[in-house]
Amino acid sequence: MEEKEKFMKEALKEAKKAYDKLEVPVGAVIVKDGKIIARAHNLKETKKDTTKHAEILAIEKASKKLGAWRLLDCEMYVTLEPCSMCAGAMINSRIKKLYIGALDEKTGAAGSVLNLFDYPFNHKVEVEKGIMKENCEKILKNFFKDLRKLKKNNT
Repeated sequence: MEEKEKFMKEALKEAKKAYDKLEVPVGAVIVKDGKIIARAHNLKETKKDTTKHAEILAIEKASKKLGAWRLLDCEMYVTLEPCSMCAGAMINSRIKKLYIGALDEKTGAAGSVLNLFDYPFNHKVEVEKGIMKENCEKILKNFFKDLRKLKKNNT
């Protein structure tokens, strides 16, 4: 198994944790020197806080672990293309490379709606898309299908 798939599988485990909490199933892991230093999943609903995206939470944990806000030589694996808030946080935290699973045609800021990574900011994040794309899309589709059923049964 390729290293990229190994780490995306770990991000998918985080997405499953979000799914089980009725959170949009997005998971993220941050890797430095071939080891996971942070992992997180969406907690917007649980925490009642719009900023509690998997990527932001993973950046917070990685910064705490490294004792620095600059996440130099770190890579992030995320199951869904980041929104503009998360893309901005990646640029500002100096993430070296971002690996994306599924694309987000509604709010994606790595090329689907806009591409913040193409702007001439002081830091450039490398981006690779489509890592385990089908698996990442499947968990999202299943979640929204289950959520619609749940809402229908509760009305």
